[in-house]
Amino acid sequence: MIDIKKVGYTYETTEYKSKALDMIDLNIKKGEFVAVIGHNGSGKSTLAKLINGILLPTHGTILVAGLDTKDSELIWEIRKTAGMVFQNPDNQIVATVVEEDVAFGPENLGLPQETIRERVDESLKQVGMTEYMKKPPHLLSGGQKQRVAIAGILAMKPECIVLDEPTAMLDPVGRNEVMETIERLNKEEGITIVHITHFMEEVIRADRVIVIEEGRIIIQGTPKEVFKEVDKLQDMGLDVPQVTLMAHCLRKEGINISDDILTVKEMVEELCQLL
Repeated sequence: MIDIKKVGYTYETTEYKSKALDMIDLNIKKGEFVAVIGHNGSGKSTLAKLINGILLPTHGTILVAGLDTKDSELIWEIRKTAGMVFQNPDNQIVATVVEEDVAFGPENLGLPQETIRERVDESLKQVGMTEYMKKPPHLLSGGQKQRVAIAGILAMKPECIVLDEPTAMLDPVGRNEVMETIERLNKEEGITIVHITHFMEEVIRADRVIVIEEGRIIIQGTPKEVFKEVDKLQDMGLDVPQVTLMAHCLRKEGINISDDILTVKEMVEELCQLL
């Protein structure tokens, strides 16, 4: 789905240069759920914008479903293929009624009204927002707004969705709503997910985790493989899931417990075996 080859990106003005990404190589398979983590300024958001064609690489090549993001004639097709969801849903919602907002993308594609109606209904159903289709977005909660923003992308029939910290401004209830929606789209609809986040409890839902530090991929693997590196992640200023940290501390105290625990359920099972 996404093929990133030797990609670098430098922000440059008349006053300064700042290298955001440095020789990144990354392949993301169709239907894969990939989480990207790293502290602020590591290059996560730059990577997201490069995949969507908002930015163009200074060096290297990015192919989205075989389409080169540097080809200006293909950019609209690329953005239909890889939809982007931003941190603040208010920056992405453009209409005064939910169903009109979801219809915005398909209308710009020049689709027939019957097709637009079908896509709006289907997209709202996919994110569990059908009952709110006649509501003004400003009356919705943060989590509901973000689900409307995702529905607007789904109406474009993307093969991939890139989410740039979509839960950062939400409360725990809203975060859970959005994550359940993302996970369902991946598992049931087969949509490729690239999820950028700093909430480690969201990362454990992914198939693969990419850790970026100073514009480079430092660690990648399954959540269990990545979160085994507790000391290394903490040295980079990153958190790990609380139960993983607890297991790590118990192992340091000499207790024979697994080093790849990610959930409370796994921790309970391990402790019960010890008892």
